[in-house]
Amino acid sequence: MSLDGFIAGPNDGPDKPLGEGGDRLFDWYFKGEATHTVSAGNQEFKMTADGAKIVEEAGQAAGAFVTGRRTFDIAGGWGGRHPIGAPIILLTHSIPQEWAGEGSPITFVTEGIERAVEVAQKIAGEKNVVVNAASLAQQCLKAGLLDEIHIDLVPVLLGSGVRLFEYTGIEPVDLEIVDVTPAPGVTHLTYRVVKHE
Repeated sequence: MSLDGFIAGPNDGPDKPLGEGGDRLFDWYFKGEATHTVSAGNQEFKMTADGAKIVEEAGQAAGAFVTGRRTFDIAGGWGGRHPIGAPIILLTHSIPQEWAGEGSPITFVTEGIERAVEVAQKIAGEKNVVVNAASLAQQCLKAGLLDEIHIDLVPVLLGSGVRLFEYTGIEPVDLEIVDVTPAPGVTHLTYRVVKHE
């Protein structure tokens, strides 16, 4: 995420997944000496040792990956396998027919965010459910379904684009700092969502 809160620049789409200038949010993936190969095995990055460790641990802890239709379409469905290697649960109003059918690597949910997270938890078992997409993170916060927020904060101001936390229509959310790890070109931040009874 950029310092001003954007996870993609303006005019994002299948031809430019991170929008105009959004590629800068991932420059830190190439600013180190430690090699990290994603679980899917189709990408390799050169990060700092701390960055590689954080990314590797997050991937190993992920048991299911919940995403929204817009993100899924922009990413081309990651070819049916997300880079972290976790099963994909797609929350959508209409099932994309090119991905439907027996043996599909995608689990489709059309009944809302609560059901998508429930399905993901069953698939993940004891592992984490990762929620990807700004709108889904906002919906999970509003529904009280989010336990942690992890942000890779990049020192750049994009000025416009897709905000991670647009107006959510909820009361203020208290967060507790779990971890702060600075690295060249990025600060890795993890927060626990404080849930008040």
